[in-house]
Formats: sequence, structure tokens, C-alpha cells
Amino acid sequence: MKKDRPCPVCQAAPAAPIYAPFCSKRCADVDLQRWFAGRYAVPGRSAVGDGSEDED
Repeated sequence: MKKDRPCPVCQAAPAAPIYAPFCSKRCADVDLQRWFAGRYAVPGRSAVGDGSEDED
């Protein structure tokens, strides 16, 4: 059986099935805003050339 986990944003309430893994629409929106603001980032290659690639 799965244990109820707290909301990853507010840590106060268990996840609501409709907004999982968040407890509410507000917490889901807060998380989305953090992505848009750049507070979260997925690691990747730099967009700026670092000189290691061959350029024509």
C-alpha cells in the first residue's frame, strides 16, 4: 500500500488525486510558475558555443 506523501510545494497536506502530486490547484500553479521563472532547470549543454565544436 502506498504511503500518503506531503505536497512537494507546501509540505502540509497529502496529494489530492486530481492535482497529484500536489494538494491543490494553487500548489500546482506555484510549481508551474517556478518552472516559468527559471527556478527549476534541467541540466543540459550550454547554448553558447564554448569553442570545443568545429566551426566553418
